[in-house]
Amino acid sequence: MNGSTTSRTLAGVAVPDTLLVQKALEYARRECEAYLFNHVVRSWLFAARLGQLRNIDHDAEVVAVGTLLHDITLNERFDGPRRFEVEGADLARTFSRQAGMDERRAQLIWDSVALNSTPSIGLYKEAEVALCTAGVCLDVVGLNYETIPASEIARIVSEFPRVEMKRRMTRCFCHIAQKHPETTYDNFARDFGERFVPGYRAPSSVDFVSNTPFDE
Repeated sequence: MNGSTTSRTLAGVAVPDTLLVQKALEYARRECEAYLFNHVVRSWLFAARLGQLRNIDHDAEVVAVGTLLHDITLNERFDGPRRFEVEGADLARTFSRQAGMDERRAQLIWDSVALNSTPSIGLYKEAEVALCTAGVCLDVVGLNYETIPASEIARIVSEFPRVEMKRRMTRCFCHIAQKHPETTYDNFARDFGERFVPGYRAPSSVDFVSNTPFDE
């Protein structure tokens, strides 16, 4: 476990126990609803465990902060103007800089937060970004669910329950699609708008290409 000097066991998983991680936990608890706080902690634990099981060399403190802060703007207070992951990434990077992280590590945290819902990119970035993405995707859509033993997943979920996460997270995505549809057109939130939000209509990339102001 790189990037930390002390550790502890949380829900059966060895994780870094530094002042920065403690502050990130406090920040997440303050900004997230209870169900969402549990989600970011589970995402962290899944990310950490995937790294351990696959013997991936990584900065465990960066993974902790990135996963814990990846959803601090996913709520019905979200007011744009950019997609919620980018707004959250800026806040997480500012938090990291103010806590004394160097620019390289702070940027890894920005990438972890900004790309957490874009696995087609995030999974192929640096180890810290990829693990953050993998942990989040395991908790939200079950990606690589079979990699972690069922008994370990059960313990993590028992200690940090899901608390109707599917329903509550869907409500948040629909709120964003309804109030700030322009932030959803090029990402997964578009699917929630198209299925659940009356009157939602996303522009087509085909039209953008066809209507570009060039002759050919």
